[in-house]
Amino acid sequence: MTATTRCSACGEELGPSQRFCGACGTPVGRRCAACGQENPPAFNFCGACGAKLDQAPAAAVSPPELERRWATVLFADLSGFTALSERTDPEQVRLMVDRCMQLMGEVVDSFGGSVDKIIGDALMAVFGAPVAHEDDPTRAVRAALELQRRAGENAEDFAGLDLRVGINTGEVIFGPVGPEGRRELTVMGDTVNTAARLQTAAPAAGVLVGQETYEASLRDVEYERAQPVKAKGKAEPLPAWIARSAAAAPSERRVSSAPFVGRGHELELLAGAWERASVERQPQLVTVVGAPGIGKTRLGLELSGLVAGQGGRVLRGRSLPYGERTAYWVFAQIVRDACKVFASDAASTARAKVGDRIDDLLSDGRAARVASHLSIMSRLTEDTVEDREELFESARVFVEALAREQPTLLVLEDLHWADKGLLQLVASLAVRLADAPVLMLALARDELLEDEPSWVRLPRNLTLTLDALDGAQASDLVRRLLVSAEDGGSLAPRVERAAGGNPLLIEELAAWLAEGGEAGAGELPTNARTMIAARLDRLPAPERQVLLSASVIGDNFWQGSLEALQAPAPLVELLRSLELRDLIRRMPQSRIEGDQELVFKHGLIREVAYSTLPIAARRERHAAVAAFVEESAGDRHAYATILAHHWREAGETTRAADYLLTAAEQAGRGWAHDEVIGLCNQALELILEDDVERLRRARLRRGVALQERYHAEADFGLGAQSKSAGEMSPPIS
Repeated sequence: MTATTRCSACGEELGPSQRFCGACGTPVGRRCAACGQENPPAFNFCGACGAKLDQAPAAAVSPPELERRWATVLFADLSGFTALSERTDPEQVRLMVDRCMQLMGEVVDSFGGSVDKIIGDALMAVFGAPVAHEDDPTRAVRAALELQRRAGENAEDFAGLDLRVGINTGEVIFGPVGPEGRRELTVMGDTVNTAARLQTAAPAAGVLVGQETYEASLRDVEYERAQPVKAKGKAEPLPAWIARSAAAAPSERRVSSAPFVGRGHELELLAGAWERASVERQPQLVTVVGAPGIGKTRLGLELSGLVAGQGGRVLRGRSLPYGERTAYWVFAQIVRDACKVFASDAASTARAKVGDRIDDLLSDGRAARVASHLSIMSRLTEDTVEDREELFESARVFVEALAREQPTLLVLEDLHWADKGLLQLVASLAVRLADAPVLMLALARDELLEDEPSWVRLPRNLTLTLDALDGAQASDLVRRLLVSAEDGGSLAPRVERAAGGNPLLIEELAAWLAEGGEAGAGELPTNARTMIAARLDRLPAPERQVLLSASVIGDNFWQGSLEALQAPAPLVELLRSLELRDLIRRMPQSRIEGDQELVFKHGLIREVAYSTLPIAARRERHAAVAAFVEESAGDRHAYATILAHHWREAGETTRAADYLLTAAEQAGRGWAHDEVIGLCNQALELILEDDVERLRRARLRRGVALQERYHAEADFGLGAQSKSAGEMSPPIS
């Protein structure tokens, strides 16, 4: 007798040929412990390597207790049902509804959705929970159009009634609801309510979709603009479109990872800038701007490899939109890296390392002063300086000394998130660096030039804009990826269209297909969110939980911090698995001595993973991360803004406010007035009205910074530092 196989998500019995659970939609299979290949439940040996499989097949995804999901919700309702019920025997009505719902459920299942509930003559289906696909909005619209076709072909089964279908896409909360013993998985949120409103407003035998669904499926579905829907509870009418038809779905094939394509000219320009800097000793600044995923980081890595191959030194620092967004933080990362300072070093140890390194670099009387100033900028001391120009001068001396010791490339990543102080420091270096083989490579999104239009006029600055790959380049990249795929020629145009010339989308699509995208499973991915969510949902549950926990820590994370979050074991093997899946990468050096530092391959992967966690789970994890940083950092004050971020997200507003004020005091020592004001404003938002002492401290520090900023002069053509409304300081005579 064959042992009964059940879905690990809901317990439903599975047949030997099933690839998805018919009850909850969870993918099922048998993962080979030797090579990781997924196999059908009936296999006893791996179809890829021949290794014997465990007797009990496991689902690829275990449903969470609670998660936030990006999903598409479909409501379908029989128009005229109430009138029919009044004149028809209840038993006949039940039989008719049962036939309709069975047929509709089959259609939903065939497009990879799941029936969430049936309420009388209405059906609610979800695409994207419990399992996400790369094209859930398109699947939902296709399913709705198929429902309408079936209703027309089976008019007798539908008693001649028309279907009204409404579809909406957005964030939902997904988890079990109900009394003990009868808890059922469902989705809730405004996205669900809006889908119901669209269904009510849909024309008879029509499919009405909201804006998110329309935008996500526009390339695959033909639409007609509808009148905006005035929905109950909505301040403004909802934009809506009527779906008319959908294009035929292509087959999907496995592909390899993306090579470096279409950036030869840009790399040649960077190589030329490096040659001028390293050979002719002419310091250079090159700013590369472009949209997320367009290839800025990849281009920087290619140049870094070229520089390292020629015997040059590569140092990098990265701005973040939270936590480490402090004055000069990117430069502080470079200083710490060059001086071999670990995050776990005590402040005294770190200062000693900086001092020793500067002594090695400088043989004159400037060493002590430069070391002191670098320690201030790196948050390693509570000393102050009277004039910010002294800090900038020491930074110049340090960079020139490094470059004269060894030609140096400074990579400044995500400069669009940098503070004003760092931008002015980079501008100062661009003006003042002289007779040293150094190239500063600034990588940023377009927002940098929007916020600082004078940046392009900085001396020695070459601004390079990365656009999407053109048709020929995208085609070349896709065909390289599909070189070993069957039917690659017919599939390539679909891949090109889905990716829109964005190398990240092309690469993510390649990885998705390589990790289980199935021929005939639906349209190709149309955006990074659904692509990455689909990849994450295909991970085994332990790997997925590790990735979700890592997302709370940040783009960079450590094995020790994951252990503090009680990540699943064996952690080392799970991290290796995620690395092999090309979702994370190991850093060659760690800022915490003795602890492995890792980084998400793309920030979008972290963003999608983080958005999956419910607020309660985020708070618990943020608190654990904050406790880990407090324990591990040699000088926790140097990481005050990181700690403030995590304690704030953990709901510990008093702790967060204290760290924000600490960070403000540190920023004030470096004359970073804008940062001081911003940090104090954040603290004031968190401090309770009856906390008189903290309010006084925050307002006093903010007032001093406002006065100091008023008297500060703008440097190097970047313009005066911006003043928010109500923050203009009066002149002091």
